[in-house]
Amino acid sequence: MSPWSTVWITGASRGIGAALALELATRGCQVAISARGTEALDELVGESLRRGVPGRLVAYPLDVTDANSCLKVAQAIEAELGPIELAVLNAGSHRPLALKDFSPAPFIELMQLNFFGVVNGVAALLPAWRKRGAGHLAIVASVAGYRGLPTAPAYGASKAALINFAEALQPEFAEAGLELSLINPGFVRTPLTDRNPFPMPFLLEADDAARRIAHGLEKRRFEIAFPWRFVFWLKLLRLLPYRLYFPLVRRITRP
Repeated sequence: MSPWSTVWITGASRGIGAALALELATRGCQVAISARGTEALDELVGESLRRGVPGRLVAYPLDVTDANSCLKVAQAIEAELGPIELAVLNAGSHRPLALKDFSPAPFIELMQLNFFGVVNGVAALLPAWRKRGAGHLAIVASVAGYRGLPTAPAYGASKAALINFAEALQPEFAEAGLELSLINPGFVRTPLTDRNPFPMPFLLEADDAARRIAHGLEKRRFEIAFPWRFVFWLKLLRLLPYRLYFPLVRRITRP
C-alpha cells in the first residue's frame, strides 16, 4: 500500500499523468486529478472504476496557468478529500520549433504552462504544507532540460527552468520538513511525443514510466530519472565542452 492517503496530480488527463493516477489508485491512494479537459478526466475516473482499483479518482478540472484557480482547487481537495500529502505537478506541453518558424509565441505559451503552471501549484500548496510541516512535492521536468537540443528551444528551456527551480527550492523544503522530488523522464509514448519527427531511443510506455515514478517517490528520491542508460549518456553530454558537444549533437539528431 502507498504511504499517501490523498494525492493531487495535474496534467492527469492523458500520458504520464493519467498512468500515474491509475498506478497510485492501484496502490490504494485517493487521487485528485486535474486537467483542462473535463471529458478526459471523467473517462479516466470511469477507467479506474472498470479496473476496480482499491483507491479512487476524483476529478477537479483546472487550468494551471490561472494562479487563483490553482489555490481554489487545492483548498477544495483538502476540504473534500483531506490533506494533500503528495502533489505531482505534471501539466505541460511540447511544441517542436525549427529556426524557420521562430517566434516568441511558443516560448510564452510553454513557459506559462510548463513553468508557471508549476509555480502556481507550489504557491497553492505551500500555505497548508508549511503550517503542517509536512508535504511531498514532485515536479515533472524532463531530460530535455539537461542541455540544449535542436528543435526544442522552447520546451527544453521550460524544463531546464524547472530543474533549476527544484534544485533551488530543495534546501528550504528540507528545513521546513517538506519533501521534494524532481522527475526527469526520457522518451515516453504519449500524445506529446507522437509529435516528434525523429527516432526516440529507449522509448517507454506510460504505464512503465508510472511504475518507475511511483517507486522513486516511495523511496523519497530527489531525482527520479529514467531509463538509466539514456540518462547516463545525456548526463555525460552535460560534461562535454561546447567544441565537442555541438558537432556530436548535430550528428545524433540529424534526420
